[in-house]
Amino acid sequence: MKVLIIEDEQSIIDAVNMAFEFRWPDVKLVSSLTGKEGINLVRKERPDVIILDINLPDISGFSVLKKIREFSEVPIIILTVRSEDTDVLKGLETGADDYIVKPFNYLTLLARIQAVLRRTSKTSLKEDNTTISPHMKIDFINQKISVDDRLVRLTPVEYRLLLLLVKNKGWVVPYKKITQEIWGNNDNKSSENIRISIQRLRHKLKDNPPTMIINERGRGYIFKG
Repeated sequence: MKVLIIEDEQSIIDAVNMAFEFRWPDVKLVSSLTGKEGINLVRKERPDVIILDINLPDISGFSVLKKIREFSEVPIIILTVRSEDTDVLKGLETGADDYIVKPFNYLTLLARIQAVLRRTSKTSLKEDNTTISPHMKIDFINQKISVDDRLVRLTPVEYRLLLLLVKNKGWVVPYKKITQEIWGNNDNKSSENIRISIQRLRHKLKDNPPTMIINERGRGYIFKG
């Protein structure tokens, strides 16, 4: 497996590399100190997962993320010293699969990488276009959503969240299950992650006021179609 880390602090790259050597020795780590070089390495190296710092010396990590998402759906984990909701929302909306706030535990990072890889490998289904509701269709093969024949662009996180709810249509999906399936963790920002992602998903699906994705207060969310 190949991991690309785009990070301007060489000490962090070295520490991540050491963590892989001791705990995950079959991983090949490729690194870049700048955003522009990192984008080129994505095309050249075709990594299985990317670790992306937000504060880069040449261009913003958000810009790097946006550029990568124009040509690749590779799983991306953001590293950031910023934990404000606006930064988290911007990262998820732009296409990040997970985020980790600095300083962080390197063993936790490896666990989160494994969780992201497990989640992203499960998202594709074998069905062709399926009518989910009178207004929405999902192309499971190409991972495309249409609402009233209008193509809707979702981030990887939003797509997996919608898929989880659709697969359990008519049943309440508990908050804990959503957190574990989508982010693979139970940190103290989990409930906020769910709220932000549901809010964005409803907005893109034109589900306001909500009739498709309903909150069962204190329990979770249910997709009614």
